[in-house]
Amino acid sequence: MNTQLILNYLNNLSKNNNREWFAENKRERQEATAQFEELLQELIYSIGTFDKSILHNVPKELTFKQVRDTRFSNDKSPYNPTFRAHISSMGKLPIPVGYYIMIKPNGGTFLGGGLFADMFNDATKMIRDYISEHPTELDNIINDENFKKYFVVKGNALKNVPNGYDKEHPQAEFLKFKSWYLEYFISDDELLDAKAFIAKATDIFKAMKPFNDYLNVALKDFKMPTRG
Repeated sequence: MNTQLILNYLNNLSKNNNREWFAENKRERQEATAQFEELLQELIYSIGTFDKSILHNVPKELTFKQVRDTRFSNDKSPYNPTFRAHISSMGKLPIPVGYYIMIKPNGGTFLGGGLFADMFNDATKMIRDYISEHPTELDNIINDENFKKYFVVKGNALKNVPNGYDKEHPQAEFLKFKSWYLEYFISDDELLDAKAFIAKATDIFKAMKPFNDYLNVALKDFKMPTRG
């Protein structure tokens, strides 16, 4: 797979973020998209060595559109100059949580895990309740040396522990969170060697799996809202 082609296209889109250029460079976009999907397929196979629940996924069904919704944004750029995908047992749905990749040149590429979305109140409550009841399990996961080598748990959070939870709880800081996610940034140079990148990404995703598993147990009864 040609990761340089992916980076070149995204750099060009970033510099020419308009509908005319996007339409005129359809072939370049298709070639870069094909390379990204090939990269995803190799990641699926590699992640599947330790998490077989994701092996059924088809790469093109895991990706997100580059077209931006600019209605409520000050940034009116029509396109997001990234390639993004979420690999989980249920595909690209945010829940269950899985393995996220975003390729964005010049320092923006990262591998992620956990729950990024904080608009699902039921999911937030489920995770808070589970943390409240299973603090030691979370402590063991986030203090594991292999986990700490790559991650610090991030997320949008309240200023105080919400009502209904012990303010002296050993995981009180995490009870404030509305989302719980992980990020590990990758340089362009690391991405250029596709084989080495796949190997490193596999190690990183394997290190995050216990954290994902913890959240997914908490979220086992979550139902994705349906659009009315």
